[in-house]
Parts: sequence; structure tokens; C-alpha cells
Amino acid sequence: MTDALIIDTPDTDYRHPRQRVRLDTILRLRWLAALGQLSAIFIVVQGLEFDLPVVPCLAVISISALLNLGLQIAFNPMQLLEPHHAGGLLALNIVELTVLLYLTGGLENPFSYMFLAPVLIAATALPVRMTIMLGLLAVACATALFFMHLPLPWEGEEPLIFPPIYLFGVWLSIALAIGVTSLYAFQVTEEARKLSDALAATELVLAREQHLTQLDGLAAAAAHELGTPLATIVLISRELERALQDNIQVTSDIKTLREQAQRCRDILGKITQLSSIGSMYDRMKLSTLIEETVAPHRDFGVDIKVRVAVAASKEPVGSRNPAILYGVGNILENAVDFARNAVEVNAWWNNETVELVISDDGPGFAPDILKRIGEPYLSRRRNAEDGQGGNQGGGLGLGVFIARTLLERTGAKVSFTNRTFPDHGAVVQIVWPRRRFEASEDGEEAEPE
Repeated sequence: MTDALIIDTPDTDYRHPRQRVRLDTILRLRWLAALGQLSAIFIVVQGLEFDLPVVPCLAVISISALLNLGLQIAFNPMQLLEPHHAGGLLALNIVELTVLLYLTGGLENPFSYMFLAPVLIAATALPVRMTIMLGLLAVACATALFFMHLPLPWEGEEPLIFPPIYLFGVWLSIALAIGVTSLYAFQVTEEARKLSDALAATELVLAREQHLTQLDGLAAAAAHELGTPLATIVLISRELERALQDNIQVTSDIKTLREQAQRCRDILGKITQLSSIGSMYDRMKLSTLIEETVAPHRDFGVDIKVRVAVAASKEPVGSRNPAILYGVGNILENAVDFARNAVEVNAWWNNETVELVISDDGPGFAPDILKRIGEPYLSRRRNAEDGQGGNQGGGLGLGVFIARTLLERTGAKVSFTNRTFPDHGAVVQIVWPRRRFEASEDGEEAEPE
């Protein structure tokens, strides 16, 4: 238990690659396609009494079914497929569909739009390169069917012949549908993946803060438990030193042993005192919170001005919440990074709300991203001439998303604006309901002082 607590949290890369598809998912889709194809042939032949080449069509579907059965027996259906393996199976679906459409009228067949299905699946689960290759394969197969296919079965002695311009329209609609719907599916899946990664990063930050809290309690417990055996060692060594005072060499060694044991006791005593002192700061005033977040950023060549308004009501006192400390600290760090000369931190409160405003004199938020600030992986890097101080590679993406998420979990409302012209710079406003700010971390309201 102790080892588990003191092992440091690894720097895990929370940006996962695109999700891979399970073999079982592909096989289910292929079985569903085979069942649908069999049903369509049965309805057309038996219900509509159209003259289809039934034997070749059933041969193609049978080969597909046998391949599905072989894959299900040879491999574990729950295993994750590599992108090229999944892409190969989806490409096989396109080829099988092409053969069936060739036997049943080509692009004249209304089922020709089924070319969309494999490409959409690739867009949601496979890399972009693989999706593009499958899309090009589907368009190539549709192009081949434009020129080569058996006639569409139809009632009457004269076959129904569609004009080439109509077939070209069908081909063009298939090509455009593949491109547009695949792009849309890819964008939606990519946004969902980024959001999932960003939430994982948020949980990682909270886990590390909790880990530090556990270490503090562990240090206090260790200091308390080790105090007794060290006291015993000091006592016995003192008695041995007195009993063996005639043996100078042994007495010197015992004296050194006693001094080192006493030194250990002194160190543990300091740890215990720090732990007991730290408990006094489980709750902190708003001004203390501001100073704690501002202090690490004062030596970066940017003047940080803190103004705490004097109000009629008593200064709010909140719990020492790691989410608030990290969230406010991250926003302040971005302000210092983008500021030219100065950053202002203004705070005020009343009986209902607690407000904190962080502003800088930098370039401010670009109009095109102002309404999207706080989305994961939205970034804007500044050039060297944009300002001085800070890290020139600063971004406004994942860090701000984590900060906003953490602050909103504590009940705060975070808004991003720019200063009014002719002033320039970014303004971040954080507003808590006073009741939520003064609540403890577990959500219970603090007792009035």
C-alpha cells in the first residue's frame, strides 16, 4: 500500500491514436450485408418476378459468407484489427458490391448508393490515408460500372435504357456523396476523439493533485510511526555510551549513532510540524488564493498588478481546491505568456458573487477563435514581435480547456473577451456564486466564521 502511494504518476500520453475496429464489428457488418443482398435477390426474383442471374449472384454472396466464416473460426473476433487489415476487408466489400451491381444493372441499380457504407465506416475508424484510398476505390468501381454492366432486368419485351446524362448524374452524385459524407463523419469523429483525450488530460491533472495530497498525509503518518522506534534507538545508544565509556573507539561509534538517530527525529519533527501547519491552510481567503497563483509568475519580465476591491461584506474564504488553483494558475500563465508589459488581476465580491478578472496588454484573442476559446486543441501561437517575456510557443488549446473544465466543476462561469478599443489585450472573467466558492471540496457549505 505504501509503495503504491509513493510511486510517482507516469507522464502518460493521453492523446490516443484513432480507435481501431474489432474484427467482430467488421464481420457483423459483412453478415448483415450478405443477409441484405440475399433478401433483395429473393424479393426481386420471387416477389417482382424479374429475371436476374441468380446463380452468379448467389456465388458471390456464398464466397463472402465462406470468407466471413473462415475469419470467425481462424481469428479471435474480439481482436483489434490493424488499419490496413480493416481497410482490406472494407475494400473487399466494395469489390463484392461492384460484382453484384455489374450483374444487376450497374449504376442503374438503385442499390448502387451502397458504395457509401464502407467509406463511411473507414472515415469513423481508420486513418485519413486509408479512408481516401477506399473512397478512390469506390469511385473507380462506380466509374467502371458506368461503362460496363449487364442490363437491368425489367418487365416487358423492350429493356429500359437510361440516357447517359442520367447515368453520369448518378455517378456524380455517388462521388460527391462519398466525399461530403465521409468528410463530415471524419470531422465528427475527430472532434469526439479530441474531446475524449482532453477530458482524459483533465482527469490526469486531478489525479496528480490528489496524489500530492495523499503524499502529504503519508509523510505525516510515517513521521508519527517512526518517532517511537527512533526514540528507543536514541535511549539505548545513550545507555550504551555510558556503559562503554572506557572503550573510546566504541563510544565514538555509539555517539555517532545516537546523533544520527536524533537527527532523524528532528527531521521527522519538522515534517510533523509542516503537516500540522499545512492543515491551517485547508481554507484560504480570496486574496491568499490570488497571491499563491501569482507568485510563481512574477519573475518573467511582466509586471503583474493585483487589485482586491474593498467591499462592505467580509472577504470570502474558500477551500484549498486544487481545481481552482490549477485553473486560475493556467489562465494567469497564458496572460503572462502573451502580455507585452503588464497583467492585471482584479477581484471583488459581494454577498452573492465572487469575481476574478485576469487581463493583459497583449494582442488579445483573434476574432475568428474568440467564440471557440476553451475547445480542446484550439491553439494560437504568437510571433516573436507580438510581445516580450514568457514562452513564445504558448498555446490556447488543451491547457485552457482543462482550466475551464476544472473551474466550471467548482461552480464558476468563465468568459473570454477582449479589451474595448483603443485598449488591446485579452480579458478572462471568472465568476462564482459566493455560496459555491465558500463550499468545501466535497460540496458541503462551510460553517460561517
